[in-house]
Amino acid sequence: MTSVAATPMTGRERVAAYVALTKPRIIELLLITTVPAMVVAERQWPGLALVAATVLGGALAAGAANAFNSAVESDIDAVMDRTSDRPMADGRLSRGQALRFATVLAIASVAGMAALVNGLAAALTAFAIFFYVVVYTLGLKRRTTQNIVIGGAAGCMPVLIGWAAVTGELALPALLMFAIVFVWTPPHFWALALRHEEDYRRAGVPMLPVVVGARETARQILLYGVLLVSVTLMFGAVADMGLLYLGAALLLGWWFLAPAWSLFRAPSTDQAMHVFKRSIHYLALLFVAIAADALLLA
Repeated sequence: MTSVAATPMTGRERVAAYVALTKPRIIELLLITTVPAMVVAERQWPGLALVAATVLGGALAAGAANAFNSAVESDIDAVMDRTSDRPMADGRLSRGQALRFATVLAIASVAGMAALVNGLAAALTAFAIFFYVVVYTLGLKRRTTQNIVIGGAAGCMPVLIGWAAVTGELALPALLMFAIVFVWTPPHFWALALRHEEDYRRAGVPMLPVVVGARETARQILLYGVLLVSVTLMFGAVADMGLLYLGAALLLGWWFLAPAWSLFRAPSTDQAMHVFKRSIHYLALLFVAIAADALLLA
């Protein structure tokens, strides 16, 4: 670990360090699912004010959860090449600074949801932060290969929050959108874990490739991929989606499963990263198709 704590930071560098603490790229991926969930719930555009309040609250909540995660996992981040340049791992911020920042973001997110959206959205936001920090980070990540399977539920909460923001309640289509992200999460993260297997082994984190090897991990990625496509089709039927969504779900499902099959046949770090990157595009395009279909049928 290279520490930069002894080097005074400029104001801009300090702001950049706090922003990095929230892991903005992860926030973007989480919020991709929020607005389409709102559109499906409303069957039309829900209104800019409500969308903006929900997205802002969700971004603050995700930033808070990620900052708490960084504070708790600074020891892991410091020994992993992939994460050694994070603000706590390299000494730019202290644990106390990270925890205070995360607490402020968490309070702001829940309070903002309660004031500008509704009580259910606020409660789900608070639960999402709790689940990610306490259940996943503190309870599961260092203890079981199923860490990302169970803990990944936190990353599925934006669809429920988006639905609740519009309707004030939850319904079966929202739960199936939750299930789509839930089933998508393990193959997404396991593909990345295959690329960084030695990092996780050095850090003592029992990610699936560390425990069962590349071949079995690739098999699990493929199986989850098949289940994912099945869930997307089930959602289409339950949510009464149209042909646009059905075609997109089938085409995108094939597009995701093709590299997953190649990874299963010949596991490699390069192919694992191909699956990882495609999984990001897959989720984004699928939820764009969800929103587009709902708007066209409105």
